[in-house]
Amino acid sequence: MPATLANLHGHIMPLEDVRISAQDRGFLFGDSVYEVLRVYGGRPWLEEEHWQRLKHSLDAIRIEGVDLERLRRRMHETLAAGPFDEAMVYLQVTRGAAPRRHAFPKDTVPLELLWVQDYDDGPTAKGRTTGVAVITRPDIRWGRCDIKSTNLLANVLVNQEAAEAGAAEAILYLPDGTLSEASHSSFFTVKAGALQTTPLKANILPGITRKFLISLAQKAGILVREATLKREELFHVDELFLAGTTSEVLPVVAVDGRPIADGKPGPISKRLLEGHQRAVVEILHAK
Repeated sequence: MPATLANLHGHIMPLEDVRISAQDRGFLFGDSVYEVLRVYGGRPWLEEEHWQRLKHSLDAIRIEGVDLERLRRRMHETLAAGPFDEAMVYLQVTRGAAPRRHAFPKDTVPLELLWVQDYDDGPTAKGRTTGVAVITRPDIRWGRCDIKSTNLLANVLVNQEAAEAGAAEAILYLPDGTLSEASHSSFFTVKAGALQTTPLKANILPGITRKFLISLAQKAGILVREATLKREELFHVDELFLAGTTSEVLPVVAVDGRPIADGKPGPISKRLLEGHQRAVVEILHAK
């Protein structure tokens, strides 16, 4: 069995066998949206929430004619064809192939592609224990970060800077110093026992793990505030952590070479990580 199986318009094949038109608008313009799901024990995690966000993205850029339930069935068929246990699902829908013009083409059939690949959590798991370092960089992205678009060049550039600095991520800030989110993660801070994260109205992606952790914290009696933070305030928080589909809860112990608090993962970060892991186990046992 190939380590990665793709599904293109309902046809399952090795990923390397996928062929897409050079005139596909996802390739030419980034005229497409995507989702990434984590699979635990063969089951997609927070599946409904991901599909709701995919629908939001499709509606926002006006791609029509996509049967989401059919696409969802294809995802499960591809998972079962593995079969996959610990895996990641990537889904991408483009406006389709047409002669290169900026305006929407007429009667174009959207391209529906997904693939499933085995996922090795080892490197990230180590970071959850030791904590990771991040850098801060200017937010140079476009003005609709609520859409999970494949237009990710700005994210790629700042994440490359993080990689070259030996950091796990780059947290982004606006011209006035207001922090938004990270290049491919949400982030949370803790101060005096309260959890704080950027509000959705501040033009950030509605992170699925972000939403789940807010709910988890509220159920645990942890005060949650949705408010923006300035870059200089970041160095005075008690805890900082990243949140994402594959990172789950990833404590940050240093920013721009400066330690956060005592330079170790904090108690609330650990508590939420344990809560996330318990919830995954509960879902698996509910089969």
